[in-house]
Amino acid sequence: MLALVLMSVPSAAQDHPLFQNDAVLKAVLTAPIAQTYAQRHQDVRLYYPGQWTYIDDDGETKRLDVSIRTRGRFRRGYCELPPLQLNFKKSQVKGTLFAGQDKLKLVAPCKADERHQQYVILEYLAYKTFEIITDHSFKTRLVRLSYVDRDDELEPWTDITFVIEDDADMARRLGLERLRLPLIEYARLDHPRAALVQLFQFLIANNDYSMLKPTVDDDCCHNIQVLGKEEAVGGRVPIPFDFDMSGMVNASYAAPPRQVPVRDVRQRYFYGLCQPDDIFAEAVAHVQSKREEITALYANSVELDDKNKAKSLDFIDEFYEILDSPRRTNVEIISRCRGKGLMEQMLEAAKD
Repeated sequence: MLALVLMSVPSAAQDHPLFQNDAVLKAVLTAPIAQTYAQRHQDVRLYYPGQWTYIDDDGETKRLDVSIRTRGRFRRGYCELPPLQLNFKKSQVKGTLFAGQDKLKLVAPCKADERHQQYVILEYLAYKTFEIITDHSFKTRLVRLSYVDRDDELEPWTDITFVIEDDADMARRLGLERLRLPLIEYARLDHPRAALVQLFQFLIANNDYSMLKPTVDDDCCHNIQVLGKEEAVGGRVPIPFDFDMSGMVNASYAAPPRQVPVRDVRQRYFYGLCQPDDIFAEAVAHVQSKREEITALYANSVELDDKNKAKSLDFIDEFYEILDSPRRTNVEIISRCRGKGLMEQMLEAAKD
C-alpha cells in the first residue's frame, strides 16, 4: 500500500542557528569582488579571501573570514553581477550565528536595478513556499548585503539577497544521504514526496527540472537534489531548487523548456510524472490545506513591491482554482501526466 507520509522531521535533527530565524540578516561583504566577477567565464575559478561582517540575532556586530567565487551555470554567464559561493572557516564559525556552516550559495540580483531585485525576492518566496508544503526542502534566509570591493574597482552597493542551506546539511537534518546517481528509476522515487514537488512546481509554473534525468555531465537530477538511503530499495526523495525560470518569478530571461508546448512561463502546463490516484489525491489535499499560509507568505512580504504582490496573489488564486475543480484538475494535470505505463508497472509489481 502506497501512502502519503507527511510527518515532521524528528526534533533531534536540529537546524543550524542561521536558519532558525526568518528576520532579514544585515551583513557586509568586503572582498576583491571585481576580481572574483572577472573569473566567471572560466572553468576553474579561484576563491578570493574577504571578510563577512554581520549583525547577529542579539544585535551584536561580528566579523568572519570568508572566501568567495562565482557559481552557477546560466546565471554565471548571463548576469552582470553573477551569484557567489561563500566559503566560511569551520573552526571560526563555532559559537556564532554561522555555527555549522561551511559553504553557502548566495542568490543575488543579476543586474543593478529594481526589477532584478524583485526577481530575487520572488525566488526566495518560492523556496519559502515549498518549506511551507514540506520539511523536506532547502532552508533559506534573506540577507540585506552591502558589497565593498576591496580594490575600489566597484562602487559599494546594497541588495536584498538570500543564502541557501547546504545540501549536505539538509541531508543530515533530515536523517538522509545525498545520492549521486546517473539517473533515477521511476519505481524508486518517493512518490508521495514526488507528488508534492510536482504540485509545487505547477503552483509556481516551473518546468525547468527533472526528477529522473540529469543535465549534461551532471549527477541526477536537473534542478533536483536527490536524498535517501544508499542501500534502500526505494525512497529516492526529490528536493527542488533554482526557481528563476518559473512563471512566479517571471524573469525577463525566462522561457519554458522546448518540450513544453507553451511560449510564456506564466502559462501553467503540467509536465510532471503520473502518480497513483491515492497518492495524488492526498498530495492535493495537503497542498490545499496550506493555501492560507502560502497566501499570507506573499501578502505579508515587506520586500515584495505592491505590483508583484498583487500579481503573485492572483497567480496563487488561479492555481487553487484548478485544484478546487475536479474537472480542471483532471484536464489540466492528471490527463497531461507522463509515464502512465511506468506507474501501472509499479502498481502491478506492488501487488506481487
